[in-house]
Amino acid sequence: MPKQAGVNFALITILLDAVGIGLIFPIMPDLLLDLGITTISEATLYGGALITVYALMQFVFSPIIGNLSDRFGRRPVLLTAIAAMVVDYLIMGFATVFIVLFIGRVLAGIAGATVATASAYIIDVSNREDRAKNLGLIGAVYGVGFVLGPAMGGFLGAYDLRLPFFVAAGLSLVNFLFGWFFVPESLAVEKRRPFVWARANPFGSLKRALTHNRLRGPIWATFFMMVAGYVYPVVWSFYGKEQFGWDLKTIGLSLAAYGACMIVVQGGLVGPFVKRMGDVRVIHMGNFIAMFGLVTLGFASQNWLVFALLPIVAFADISSPALAGYAANIVDDSEQGELQGIFGSIEAMAAILSPPIFAGLFYAFTANENLPYLPGAPFLLSAIFVLVAVVILLRSLR
Repeated sequence: MPKQAGVNFALITILLDAVGIGLIFPIMPDLLLDLGITTISEATLYGGALITVYALMQFVFSPIIGNLSDRFGRRPVLLTAIAAMVVDYLIMGFATVFIVLFIGRVLAGIAGATVATASAYIIDVSNREDRAKNLGLIGAVYGVGFVLGPAMGGFLGAYDLRLPFFVAAGLSLVNFLFGWFFVPESLAVEKRRPFVWARANPFGSLKRALTHNRLRGPIWATFFMMVAGYVYPVVWSFYGKEQFGWDLKTIGLSLAAYGACMIVVQGGLVGPFVKRMGDVRVIHMGNFIAMFGLVTLGFASQNWLVFALLPIVAFADISSPALAGYAANIVDDSEQGELQGIFGSIEAMAAILSPPIFAGLFYAFTANENLPYLPGAPFLLSAIFVLVAVVILLRSLR
């Protein structure tokens, strides 16, 4: 029973982390306007800064927190991070100026860098035959979180912009109390090791990503695909509000619908399609569908067309796991951990670089009188990034 409580505690922590990421997306435009930002175009720049600093903190602190958990145990690290999240949600709920909201996202990025520690807890308390099953639950839980977060942010924010933060603080507090009273430590003292700064360096796997000869093509393609994919969290809420006048509930519903489609695609379609068509064909198919969806979104002018495209652009992401599987199949078993570290570093860098690119482009094409008015311009640039990935893959995949 204590082991199962520990697994539940780790999964709930991951769920709340995913909810916290998605929570702010639908309410961000109205929240920034409430803080004194004058236009949606300008608010996009501030929103991009919030996403960038969150990703930067995750990139820097994920290996640090993971190594701290190897030194001091999983339980104190997770409890400290959850307590920090409670404080962070309260800070953002009471924020009246942008700098306070910015500090809140810094703290959220640091405290939210606990997925690796929660995963390590699950491994600690799982039998060998149950590890794959329990770790598989992490992806499902993340998907549920990305559905619940935007939905909760949109629907609660429609009643009060600050209410989603206070509800999230309450849920995190309940999780903290559950962990404090019912969850034991999972890492025995004799299995702990000293904290070494060299092993907590977040740039190590990034360096390997740039010098790994056999994977250079798939790695660079993955980078451009990940950069392209971040157009959705960066500008979607602002795009919907600027182009179609969406309210908070509509933004939250659209994000939740996209998340639900992603769960279906990632959880049920990748395997059968790869088995039937092969990973290379699935990669190319997904990327060409992605370009079609992004270009159509770039010029869309009707609500119905955007919602009709949601399952299409979600299905296009079938290429990402297919490419990850292709890469995993061309390296030795002894290199799989290194490969995942490389992909993790690439995703972190994409999350850091994408917001200023897409937010700046949205601002330019909605606020600059010298340029045509085109709120969908970031989606067109995203399609170009996918095209770059396609060119790389056509030359490197055999």
